[in-house]
Amino acid sequence: MIIIVKFIKYKRGNIVINFILVTIISALSISACFIKENEMVVVDAPQVQPVSIQNFYGSSLSSGKINAAGEDGISKTLSSNIVAPYALKVLVDSKEFNINSTEKNVALMLKAEKINLSTTDIVSPPLGTELSNDMEITITRVKIQTIKKTEPIPFKTITKNDNNTLKSKSKVTQIGKLGEKSVIYNVTYENGKEVAKKSIKETVIKKPQNKIVSQGTLKAITFSRGGSVTPSENIISVKATAYCPIKGVTNTYTASGLKAIRNPNGYSTIAVDPKVIPMGTKLYVEGYGYAIAADKGSAIKGKFIDLYFNTLKEALDFGVKNIKVLILD
Repeated sequence: MIIIVKFIKYKRGNIVINFILVTIISALSISACFIKENEMVVVDAPQVQPVSIQNFYGSSLSSGKINAAGEDGISKTLSSNIVAPYALKVLVDSKEFNINSTEKNVALMLKAEKINLSTTDIVSPPLGTELSNDMEITITRVKIQTIKKTEPIPFKTITKNDNNTLKSKSKVTQIGKLGEKSVIYNVTYENGKEVAKKSIKETVIKKPQNKIVSQGTLKAITFSRGGSVTPSENIISVKATAYCPIKGVTNTYTASGLKAIRNPNGYSTIAVDPKVIPMGTKLYVEGYGYAIAADKGSAIKGKFIDLYFNTLKEALDFGVKNIKVLILD
């Protein structure tokens, strides 16, 4: 421990020399190679005189044969206790400092050592903690920064039931598109590293477009023994033929006004005898699939149906067959 003691006024013979008594813990600018542990240095310009540290300032001065009366104006009373400095370890700004201090608490020590704090910095132990020997003090530099970012808004996927399509089939009817938003964050950094981020304001720039998937609900039906159990009165046996557009016609319309379609994964349009199968009736045709009675013709009489196909080849491949039809409604 090194203490600099200066007198405000000190008489030596007939000479009056002005001094100030100050306690300093940090390194001295003067050469201290001759100063031992538990000594304090008395600066009596122009000479430097070491003395042994006693319990009081007065007894310490006396050990160096320096006479100082109370009226000599030293900044410490002669009866004041000499406080031994605490050995401290201070961790701040990625550095470690070994500091000796006689200050009362952490706050006063940091002030004496000119270690500045911001209002957001974290000191551990707290500033009001009294110093003790071998205490470790950590200062965490905390910085809060406001930043603005543009971020995508995810779209949702919405599934809608399609009662006119097989359950095994689905189709995207609307593609999804990301939206866009502006987000303002408060970002907290500790010793330069991000530790927290909080959104304080969001503004939608562009709304997302949801993805829409059409999911079929129609069950596959078979007429085999392993198929679904259906009341026999809903099944009728019919003779089936096939027809298709001719002479390059691309759009064919039925007697009910519906466009003639062939949809293997949903409902196709067929021609029936309205006296046997009413127009608009939904059916399941063996080997053909779901159908709706939407057309009729003079040649279609009794238990006779005509199945629509998109091409002549498909119609010829089907030919004429005796099949079963399940009346759905």
